[in-house]
Amino acid sequence: MTTETATATYKTKVTAAFNGAAATYDRLDVEFFTPMGSRLVERARPRPGERVLDVGCGLGATLLPAARLIGDEGSALGIDIAAAMIEEAGKEAERQGITNVEVRVMDGEYPDLPARCFDLVLGSYSVIFLPDARAALARYADLLADGGRIGFTSPVFTKDTFPFLPPLFTDLIPMSLLEHLPEAWHPENLHRQLHSWLEDPADLTAALEKAGFTDVEIHDEPVVQTAPSGEAWVTWSHTQGMRLLWQHLPEAEAAALRERIITALDALRGEDGRVRFEVPVRYVTARVAR
Repeated sequence: MTTETATATYKTKVTAAFNGAAATYDRLDVEFFTPMGSRLVERARPRPGERVLDVGCGLGATLLPAARLIGDEGSALGIDIAAAMIEEAGKEAERQGITNVEVRVMDGEYPDLPARCFDLVLGSYSVIFLPDARAALARYADLLADGGRIGFTSPVFTKDTFPFLPPLFTDLIPMSLLEHLPEAWHPENLHRQLHSWLEDPADLTAALEKAGFTDVEIHDEPVVQTAPSGEAWVTWSHTQGMRLLWQHLPEAEAAALRERIITALDALRGEDGRVRFEVPVRYVTARVAR
């Protein structure tokens, strides 16, 4: 399989997964994307009147808080490769009465947009999962007006953890299950192909500078993820990136993994009955170097 074919297959599967999950994505009383998106907006500091692009906007966890801050004089465009996500994001903006938002179906790796038409590009848990994110960063630099900024979030990647999940889950997912995934999605291959440049802050800074950015700031802090129960978290995981793992597991092994995760998470319940655990998140901001 050629690199181009593999990339197209990857995007097709991701698009299908998130189209299928759009109706319940981030809506099952499991807190993660909303607090992370709000925190990214706090660190990126959109200003009144600015033009904002949110890459991989999902249901608007980053897009909508940014749109509120830029006000009616500003404009916010959310793009996502999954049409169902875009439809739901538009409905959510309407439900919240936010009128300065536009949403479009678009491949975030190759945004078909005019040069220098934004003041801020955002991407929460989206940009870094593109097949060639470093090349995409340079395209985002071209979209920014002079002095424009970028802000995005990433997992805190390490070689010994499963790349789509907090460290807590590394011991819960037997490595033998990964044989059911396409080889390109094995953690070591994902790390080498997609994430190795994100692990070391020096490498990440160098990648941003090569893409045309300066004043890079990297800040790691946890998001406290909460869920009503272990079972609720597992149900929620079927609407996120882990959906790709669930889809490839045989029925018996999926059932065993489900019970293992539910048991481990229910052991973390607090006095109020909710499950809580920390998810390490990396917040990155930079300014275009012109």
